[in-house]
Amino acid sequence: MTQHDVFTGLAEEGDDIDRLVAGLDESQWALPTPAPGWSIAHQVAHLAATFNLAGLAASDGERFKAIAATFSPDFVYNVEAALKPYLAEPPSVLLGRWREERAAAEKALAAVPAGQVVPWLVRPLPAPVLAAAGMMELFGHGQDIADALGVRRQHGDQIRHLVEFAVRTWDFGYLARGRQAPSVEFRFEIAAPSGTTVWTFGPEDADQRISGPAVDFCLLVTRRRHRDDLALHATGDEAEHWLTIAQAYRGPAGAGRQPGQFVGA
Repeated sequence: MTQHDVFTGLAEEGDDIDRLVAGLDESQWALPTPAPGWSIAHQVAHLAATFNLAGLAASDGERFKAIAATFSPDFVYNVEAALKPYLAEPPSVLLGRWREERAAAEKALAAVPAGQVVPWLVRPLPAPVLAAAGMMELFGHGQDIADALGVRRQHGDQIRHLVEFAVRTWDFGYLARGRQAPSVEFRFEIAAPSGTTVWTFGPEDADQRISGPAVDFCLLVTRRRHRDDLALHATGDEAEHWLTIAQAYRGPAGAGRQPGQFVGA
């Protein structure tokens, strides 16, 4: 897929979230989501804050670095502090701000010259990789919103970018738990939602293997479903263990989801 495809995918995922929340009344914005203590408003506020940072990183790297230098070592504190100005607004204003932050970030990321990196929270990233990370945020938090509303989401093959991002960050689950990733190579064989192809990554002869549907894989790495409820298969002890710790984001793993929590969802 081309660099342009990931920016298109980012916009499509954002549009899907917009469709979920655009018609909600004020009481629905307060609905609890599976993330403890977070309502739908919290989820949208988090996305707005994240896209604000991504847009700033892509458009004004020096200003982004100055702001990032003020962050606390406490990850949870930073997240909660970022939410406050957005949660102080009524839902109609929050929705407008989320749309503005989205549009600005999408435009800024797409405008970064090919091959140029932008500063980010852990290390500088190429703009397409940061866009794929944005898709990961949209997928995970969008799933929380959908679960709160009892809606089943549909995904197209644009989630390949999230699959690729999760493969790139396969070691994050170990790092989040203070462990060193093992010196083994994984083979990933992930079936596209369209059913037309299987995306493969890693050596064909690897002993440690992960296979299954792309949507299930993305639900796993965003920790929105328990591995027992997903049609993913592991070959090898380390691959089997990886299914229990996989995550495509840095920071605390959180409690994840319980087996059977979303039966039929």
